[in-house]
Amino acid sequence: MTKLSGRQPRRRRIWPVVLLLMMGLPPVGFCLWIASLGLEIGGPSRCYGSVANGRLEGGRRLPYSGANYRAYSLLGFLAGRTFMHQSVRDTVLAAYGELHERHPELRFLYAETGWPWGGRFAPHRTHANGTSVDFHVPVRTLAGEVAELPASVFNKLGYSIAFDRAARSGEYQIDFEALALHLQALDRAARQHGISVARVIFEPRLQPRLFATKAGAQISRSLSFNKRPVWVPHDQHYHVDFNVPCG
Repeated sequence: MTKLSGRQPRRRRIWPVVLLLMMGLPPVGFCLWIASLGLEIGGPSRCYGSVANGRLEGGRRLPYSGANYRAYSLLGFLAGRTFMHQSVRDTVLAAYGELHERHPELRFLYAETGWPWGGRFAPHRTHANGTSVDFHVPVRTLAGEVAELPASVFNKLGYSIAFDRAARSGEYQIDFEALALHLQALDRAARQHGISVARVIFEPRLQPRLFATKAGAQISRSLSFNKRPVWVPHDQHYHVDFNVPCG
């Protein structure tokens, strides 16, 4: 079995608690979720407040999988942790469609987005109003073959995987060109759907590797990236906030 790098012991001690928080549904939300059988119901999507303190109406989600993508976890998908504003969902789907036409060999994983109703989304500090999406980094094997980041309950659904300064973790390496192509596609698709990419959060020590690619040189000028590390590592995933008109 392929081994992946992990965090330090301090973080491994708390991961069972974090996982329970990740998968735990709020009591009221759980009742609504069961009552609707997990279906997408309601009128058009409406977001309120901010990514840190907001809510969502009419949340929508991506299919579990498509021609060149899938969700990070069936467990997370079934628990309702992959809902977003409709314009964001349409943007993400359009970007995947463009990439499938232009680069059919590439594979992508989308990760956590938010509850169908928005609101607090532990353990994340954002994802509250349906305009934030996490994506696991596209990877290749050390031999250069296209692969997918392994995500399971043993690595916090992929969120505890650690990449070193060479962008490697076990037998996997980050595919920076694919990552940059995805961000380019998201930027184009967002504009086509009347929204835009507000910011991208990605590990600062790995950003030079991203910007050194052909596509990365362009997004370094067109998209806004964090300059400093945030409260949790963002080497195994990149967080994208979208500018969507919210009440």
